[in-house]
Amino acid sequence: MPRSISSNAGSLAKRTILGVFLLLFLYESWIFSQVLWWKWNAPKSTSFMSIRLEEMRRYNPAAKLRYEWVDYENISSHLKRAVVAAEDGKFVDHNGFDWDAIKNALQKNLQRGKVAAGGSTISQQLAKNLFLSPSKSYLRKIQEAVITGMIEITWDKRRILEVYLNVAEWGDGVFGAQAAARAHYGTSAAYLSAYQSARMAVMLPNPRVFEDRLPSYAIRYSQTVQRRMSSARIP
Repeated sequence: MPRSISSNAGSLAKRTILGVFLLLFLYESWIFSQVLWWKWNAPKSTSFMSIRLEEMRRYNPAAKLRYEWVDYENISSHLKRAVVAAEDGKFVDHNGFDWDAIKNALQKNLQRGKVAAGGSTISQQLAKNLFLSPSKSYLRKIQEAVITGMIEITWDKRRILEVYLNVAEWGDGVFGAQAAARAHYGTSAAYLSAYQSARMAVMLPNPRVFEDRLPSYAIRYSQTVQRRMSSARIP
C-alpha cells in the first residue's frame, strides 16, 4: 500500500475514533446534566415511562400513564422499609453497588450463558429506570454503572430513595408510590400499611405480572419482607 494511502487511512481512523469519543462525552455530559437537574426537581417522565407509554399506545392511542409525584415525607415509612428490605438491604451503607450481589449474579450468568441476573441495587435500578431500557446486556450494565456513579456522587440516599419510589413501575401504566397506592389499595402513599407495603415491594420485579394476583411464592416472600422491615435501615 502506498505511504500516502496508508497515512490517509490512519488519519481517518484517528478522526473516527476522536469523533466517537466526542459523541460519547457529549452523551454522558447530557446525562450528567439531567442527573444534576433531578437532584432538585421531580422527573416528569423517565425512559421506562416513555417505553411503556409507547407500548400502550400501540393498542390504545389515547392511553395515559398513572403517575403523581409525592415528596419523601408523604410516603409511608412502611413502604420505604419494605422496598429496602426486599430490594437492597445494604442500601444506606453501599456506594451504589453491592459487590457480593454482583459477584453472585455474574456466577449465575456464566452458568446460564446469558445475562439473567443483575444483582442491582436501588441506585442501579433507578439509573436504569431513568435513562435506559429493560433489555439485558453487558453494554447496558456498563452504562448503568456509569449513571449509578453519577447519581451516588451528586445525590444523598434520601433523594435516591425518594426518586426511586416515585418512578418505579407498579402495574400496567402505573408509576410511583402514589399512583400505585391509589390503584391497588385506594389510599394515599402516606397511609400504606406494613402489610400493603410488603405486598407492593414484592411486585417490583414483575409489576405487570403481579398486579392482578400475587403467586404463592411471592405471597410467602411478602411475609418474609414484612418480618425484615423492622430492621431495614432507611434515610
